[in-house]
Amino acid sequence: MKQKFYDTAVKQEKAVLVGVITADETEEMEKEYLEELEFLVETAGGKTVKHFTQKLSRPERATYVGTGKLEEIKEYVIAEEIDIVVFDDELSPSQLRNIENELKVKILDRNNLILDIFAGRAQTAQAKTQVELAQLQYLLPRLTRMWTHLERQKGGIGMRGPGESQIETDRRLILNKLSLLKDKLKQIDRQNETQRKNRHQLVRAALVGYTNVGKSTIMNMLSKSEVFAENKLFATLDTTVRKVVIENAPFLLSDTVGFIRKLPHHLVECFKSTLDEVREADILIHVVDISHPNFEDQIRTVNETLKELGAVDKENITVFNKIDAYQPTEIFEGEELKPLTLEDFRHSWMARHNSPAIFISAAKRENIDEFRQLLYDKVKAIHTARYPYDHLLY
Repeated sequence: MKQKFYDTAVKQEKAVLVGVITADETEEMEKEYLEELEFLVETAGGKTVKHFTQKLSRPERATYVGTGKLEEIKEYVIAEEIDIVVFDDELSPSQLRNIENELKVKILDRNNLILDIFAGRAQTAQAKTQVELAQLQYLLPRLTRMWTHLERQKGGIGMRGPGESQIETDRRLILNKLSLLKDKLKQIDRQNETQRKNRHQLVRAALVGYTNVGKSTIMNMLSKSEVFAENKLFATLDTTVRKVVIENAPFLLSDTVGFIRKLPHHLVECFKSTLDEVREADILIHVVDISHPNFEDQIRTVNETLKELGAVDKENITVFNKIDAYQPTEIFEGEELKPLTLEDFRHSWMARHNSPAIFISAAKRENIDEFRQLLYDKVKAIHTARYPYDHLLY
């Protein structure tokens, strides 16, 4: 008898991305959003094969994009045997149901995709609890679409179908689970608070920034530890704290979860306890990927999130990382287009912003001594102000 062989390798799912260009966005902005969404799909293990965009004053209430565009997407999905269609904004429960009925494939929005990546990256009990809480909060209003295979009847006494009762049962189970998870998070918060109390004598610094800018690489370089780092979004999900000593100045350094544009609000809420390290830090080290074409937008996104966390007025060091990959952009000088070199940018940034900034490459270890010296000066100034009679630094 001939032996049969089966391929057990996990098939990489093919995805198409869909975005809407609204009145306050340009085509270039939407292109960049979809490129970031493509990176998210890649991080989740999928492969993007096409982008679809449509200009609308605002997304369609029923189907996000127009019916013509949806038909075009449907034809492509069938022809190319696409597994997932990913939308760049959060879809309402009704939009999700309508699109799913039309396209007959798995539909994800940006929030769901980020939650999926978070679920795969969570390692500690705290991160796992926070992700589960955020997933259930996302799922609760979208329960109805999950029970379409059950009989649905008209409402009224004696007319409730089994689908109706199943949804109510599920809703109650989810609400109970949410309550349990919130209690569990409060307990973990109390434990973390006790841990942080034991650290209050040392100056604390926290690495913050957009996702994938090199925070974990800088953490590894300064603390000589092995924090997981790779070229993917949200490689770090669990906050890591290490003791670092520069010359004779010891301090605590935290590596935190990266921020991202259009981060789901309930996810920020769930991760506020993880970001307590940011709120309680003495120094924020804002890491920026200077090689990214839209790094100034990323800076704005991070500052807005810090404002939301109530941590915007802290001592701040801006670290422009990845200078080895910087590509000079062209700017108009009079009527001529001239390249903006790294040195030109350094001077213009220093002139516009009064906060200290440093330009480094963590991977190539460029300007690291200068960065360490700046950090040492900041730590020393805070320590001597806080403990004027402590001779630890002398």
